[in-house]
Amino acid sequence: MNDGQTEATDDKPSGYAAARLRLLQDEARSGPPRRSALAELTDDWLADLFGAGTPGPGVSLVAVGGYGRGELSPRSDLDLLLLHDGTADPAAVAALADRIWYPVWDLGLALDHSVRTPAEARKTAGDDLKVHLGLLDARHLAGDLGLTAGLRTAVLADWRNQAPKRLPELRELCEERAARQGELQYLLEPDLKEARGGLRDATALRAVAASWLADAPREGLADARRRLLDVRDALHLATGRATDRLALQEQDQVAAELGLLDADTLLRQVYEAARTISYASDVTWREVGRVLKSRSVRPRLRAMLGGKSAPVERSPLAEGVVEMDGEVVLARAARPERDPVLPLRAAAAAAQAGLPLSLHAVRRMAAAARPLPTPWPAEAREQLVTLLGAGRTTVEVWEALEAEGLITRLLPDWERVRCRPQRNAVHTWTVDRHLVETAVRASELTRRVGRPDLLLVAALLHDIGKGWPGDHSVAGEVIARDVAARIGFDRADVAVLACLVRHHLLLIETATRRDLEDPATVRAVADAVGSQGTLELLHALTEADALATGPAAWSTWRGSLVADLAKRVSAVLAGDDPADPDAPDAAEPTAEQERLAVEAFRTGGPVLSLRAQTEAVPGAEDASEIAGPEPLGVELLIAVPDQPGVLPAVAGVLAMHRLAVRTAELRSLTLPDAWGQGARPGGRDGRSVLLLNWRVSAEYGSLPQAARLRADLVRALDGSLDIAARLAERDAAYPRRRGVVAPPPRVTVASADSRLATVIEVRAQDAPGLLHRIGRALEASDVRVRSAHVSTLGANAVDAFYVTGDKGALLPAEEAVSVARSVEKALQTSPSDV
Repeated sequence: MNDGQTEATDDKPSGYAAARLRLLQDEARSGPPRRSALAELTDDWLADLFGAGTPGPGVSLVAVGGYGRGELSPRSDLDLLLLHDGTADPAAVAALADRIWYPVWDLGLALDHSVRTPAEARKTAGDDLKVHLGLLDARHLAGDLGLTAGLRTAVLADWRNQAPKRLPELRELCEERAARQGELQYLLEPDLKEARGGLRDATALRAVAASWLADAPREGLADARRRLLDVRDALHLATGRATDRLALQEQDQVAAELGLLDADTLLRQVYEAARTISYASDVTWREVGRVLKSRSVRPRLRAMLGGKSAPVERSPLAEGVVEMDGEVVLARAARPERDPVLPLRAAAAAAQAGLPLSLHAVRRMAAAARPLPTPWPAEAREQLVTLLGAGRTTVEVWEALEAEGLITRLLPDWERVRCRPQRNAVHTWTVDRHLVETAVRASELTRRVGRPDLLLVAALLHDIGKGWPGDHSVAGEVIARDVAARIGFDRADVAVLACLVRHHLLLIETATRRDLEDPATVRAVADAVGSQGTLELLHALTEADALATGPAAWSTWRGSLVADLAKRVSAVLAGDDPADPDAPDAAEPTAEQERLAVEAFRTGGPVLSLRAQTEAVPGAEDASEIAGPEPLGVELLIAVPDQPGVLPAVAGVLAMHRLAVRTAELRSLTLPDAWGQGARPGGRDGRSVLLLNWRVSAEYGSLPQAARLRADLVRALDGSLDIAARLAERDAAYPRRRGVVAPPPRVTVASADSRLATVIEVRAQDAPGLLHRIGRALEASDVRVRSAHVSTLGANAVDAFYVTGDKGALLPAEEAVSVARSVEKALQTSPSDV
């Protein structure tokens, strides 16, 4: 090597360093243009270093990894491979490597380097997944272009051939990293590269696409990646270090570097980008799993079917919604442009079944579904409550809707809390995710309250005011009133929801900061809450909110303090608000009910009327004057001469015809002497007729004919139709799904609620045949159901049964408890085992 070559080489680094410094200090150039310019400047410098070494043929310099993609941040590593075909003198190759590596080190740049032949590179890639990923982005810098191109082609071919093995390894690597680093979209000091939803996940999605097995949703993905890279650039410049962790003390400076308003604005942009990448990862890995599964199964199926393709199963879940290949998709006949409730119905069905929503289905609904009218129809409100009550599976479905903009379309106020950071070490989540997590926690407490629908909606809205200035509870109360009215709750329920949002911190703050022995403290809480029902809801909301905040927000000690306060407030409220014990039997029968009762008495058999419910037109001028939300489904009136087994028979027939019971009332009506004489065969009282006034809806498809329902009911009552066997057979025929792990059923005896009957309260997860099973359990306990009041709130059944002994008297306390335990045990048994 002559002196001229040495001088030229020594001059180059200083020239590159000066040019690099000028580029990084140029405020007019940032983002992708600066990264591209930095990569180009570095390419030229390394090419000169390579060329100065007078390499012979069969040698090339290759950029791999992030440098290969041209993603050079100010302090990025340089990932380099010196590639040779094995014919060159090893000493010459080593000298060439030193001539390139040492100037890089002299400038203080981090370097990841290797010297390999194509065969060695492929072998190393086969042994080390990370090396293989880096080589997928190989880019030629200098030397033998054919050698580089050959390696690229071979590495890509290996990747595609080995995809069934490599992609599960890559997925496992991503999951292990996420478990260590957490989720970028929620962390106050996130690692932009390593956390879930960060730059490494974005690179993994490129690798999946290179396999040709699956591809990520591309909308917004490139922009999300660019934003994270821009933040990393600003972080490197602000700190002067090669770091990917966005520490709290550096966020204001990084925000200023990017021209953003403040650190919260910076974090919100980071969270939005991470959410896009995380959602794309979820969709992509699900597709990879499905493709790999089909590749392993279909050859065997085709062989069994004589070479024919196996038919794709489509199992109905709800109207317009089916399960196919492990996902929830739209039915062929679904018309989102004519069915504004479809997005909520599909989401609720997916969450209840424990299945993901298909990307195609979500995008189709986002593109075609019409906005819901104001106020929402009853079905939309029910489906929202069902979605919120599904528990942990709600999160994935909610994120799918949010990724395509459906949540903010349904709830415009959501936009202010979306991706909003909470600068409080106690909080684990952003505001929006905290609200969803609170609903998840509340779903576990629905058996404790009489109105689980109000609990779940309050959980979703309790911090909605954090997007506005001032006290978030005060602002949230105003927003909650507006949202609740828009959703379609009546005035009384709107007031309860507003109270829950306004006072969602009342119990925890009072219990931990005030003297509970002071009667004024308890009275103040009682005055703010107003009723036993609201107190019950507020107690459950307080626990759900704390549990969803983080491990430091709830403890056994805090729980005991809140429970003690709730007990004291309940005592005050009980003295001020006595209940009317005979209210369930106060209503007089309508003319239609009387007509059916007389006809049932005269014919000695069941008589029914099935009528479509006429609902107020949403948006009408007098919509605000509606006393309550419009009922859901159609009205079913049934009159049957009083006899054993009516409740389980009717409920079982409805379940057989796939009719969901939304509300139900059962009462006994004694006809006047003038309406008829004598007893009817099988009747308990010759003039006693059971009246059932129910609201039902088809799970999917059209309603059955009334004549068909009556014929099956006659057979059920005379014992010729084995309903339990039919329901168990149907249940066993359907494939088992993960579904929702619901809280266990809770059956209790209400204390002193009626002077005329013992009240058995049932709170359970709604399911086909649930009311039939309750009715059978009550019949088996030899009690008479004097009246029943059944309501379905989302996926929760809240039922009250007024029962007496055979002689019409209240049950003794021990017998009542035994009946409750028998019903609870029956509900804990699988339907197929009944």
